[in-house]
Amino acid sequence: MAESNSGPENLSDVLGRLFVARGWGRVSERSRLETAWGEAIGTEFAGQTRVGGFKRGVLEIEVRSAVLQQELTQYHKRRLLADLRVKLPGQSITDLKFRSGVW
Repeated sequence: MAESNSGPENLSDVLGRLFVARGWGRVSERSRLETAWGEAIGTEFAGQTRVGGFKRGVLEIEVRSAVLQQELTQYHKRRLLADLRVKLPGQSITDLKFRSGVW
């Protein structure tokens, strides 16, 4: 049986459930990921990369060239992963996956 409350619900609780039900929280979360990625990658490579997706702890990054993809994977991945973990506390980022993308 459902438990009845003696008073009104907090507006933040109601809005939180609404955002989850409508999928609006995902837009905000993607924006956080994109901002953190932009800060971590820096201006040198920001225009050549973008967030592709985030699933099961793996942040997928699309990269415009195979050469840059190789460089990021071999020389920058550990630092970028560490930076993202600091910039996104509470977000469980376990790995970065780079793939070629065209946009």
